[in-house]
Amino acid sequence: MTDTSTATSATGASGASGAEKRPNELLTSWFVRSGWSKGELARQVNRRARQLGANHISTDTSRVRRWLDGENPREPIPRILSELFSERFGCVVAVEDLGLRTARQSPSASGVDLPWTAPQTVALLSEFSRSDLMLARRGFLGSSLALSAGPALIEPMQRWLVPSPQPPRAEPDPAPSARRVGRLSQPELDLLESTTMMFRQWDAQCGGGLRRKAVVGQLHEVTDLLQEPQPQETTRRLFKVAAELAELAGWMSYDVGLQPTAQKYFVLALHAAKEAGDKPLGSYVLSSMSRQMIHLGRPDDALELIHLAQYGSRDCASPRTQAMLHAMEARAYANMGQPGRCKRAVRMAEDVFADADEWDEPDPDWIRFFSEAELHGENSHSFRDLAYVAGRSPTYASLAEPLMRRAVELFATDGEHQRSYALNLIGMATVHLLQREPERGAALAEQAMAVGKTVRSERVNTRIRKTVDTAVRDFGGLAAVVDLTDRLAVELPEAAEAV
Repeated sequence: MTDTSTATSATGASGASGAEKRPNELLTSWFVRSGWSKGELARQVNRRARQLGANHISTDTSRVRRWLDGENPREPIPRILSELFSERFGCVVAVEDLGLRTARQSPSASGVDLPWTAPQTVALLSEFSRSDLMLARRGFLGSSLALSAGPALIEPMQRWLVPSPQPPRAEPDPAPSARRVGRLSQPELDLLESTTMMFRQWDAQCGGGLRRKAVVGQLHEVTDLLQEPQPQETTRRLFKVAAELAELAGWMSYDVGLQPTAQKYFVLALHAAKEAGDKPLGSYVLSSMSRQMIHLGRPDDALELIHLAQYGSRDCASPRTQAMLHAMEARAYANMGQPGRCKRAVRMAEDVFADADEWDEPDPDWIRFFSEAELHGENSHSFRDLAYVAGRSPTYASLAEPLMRRAVELFATDGEHQRSYALNLIGMATVHLLQREPERGAALAEQAMAVGKTVRSERVNTRIRKTVDTAVRDFGGLAAVVDLTDRLAVELPEAAEAV
């Protein structure tokens, strides 16, 4: 089968005759530094295309050579290449950075600088979730989006702090016979809120790949309700449900590797949280965006988002939420190589978390995941990240080890957060590799692999593969590492599909 998306006919991919093509020096530079061969890059493109449902794409080494020679492939290949190089280098590598062109996108389908008004928030949520559902294939929507970073991301998010206009004074209710009442009853609204909680539990237990489309479908239904006349309090609660579902859809997309799609859902979730008047929920959405930026190698952006979250919820966030934000602040400082500020944020997270159980009001469901296990896990990962930034420092690895061990112990008895259990097992394995204890690291990686098989999380799979790669690079001749590599090839699926 040929790659019809990159045909070189008169209407082909490059949009130029062969005489006009020039070698793509930018793409060549990234390609050479990646260490990949043309065949390896072609195989990765094909694998990612199948994950996207673009089964018509069948790239080979000659096609890769044409790209390097200046041919501009059609979508979704530019976005696939952007994602592959971003993952390879741990930073955002935009399509333009690769010297490629992408199709023009409508403002509603791209970018994060969106209007902060209730009707347009509803319209954008409805349009985006409907498009996601209609494509009905893993990540294909994400291939038409671009990740935003730096000022292009931070400046629009700062508008979250701008006060919303006060609604007009409510008129007296008309007589019941004249009132046009929304069709949503109180029991139905309660059920919507409890269903969102159920989806969140499924995600924690099973990973983002198992129920992502169900969450997107529920979100689309809620936007339909928001387009009907409802009492003011019902509208506020519906926006809150929409914000939680959009954040969860973003989180699940992030978990299965759909980074541009995840970012768009996060942005829309923040808009919905603002319409709901829920500042703590907005801060939680920003923390999810921050975590994504750390994953993408943008700790400066992550720190800006966390500080925005902290400032915006400074007078209303519960101790548990504040502790989570401090823990994410520590992660950002760690990845920026600032140990003093990282340690201070870790201490703040621990101190504030100690007051969580004394809070007068019950925590919302979306923050209840942040348990003692999660606190230890986040703080240990901060010290582990510091160890890597500081050139595999044994000092920071030794700070991470007891915290990670305690997190693993607690998650081992928590059947509701299997993905977190797997991620912390992987974290513990990396700490032992940093401490030059490869046998213990290999044993923990195998344990993580067993737990990882029970969740649909490409994030878990990717971290296991990276940990095994590290073990092979540093201790490749060791029998335990050889066995680990063999087990990885047999037992771990190459990719988790979103359904």
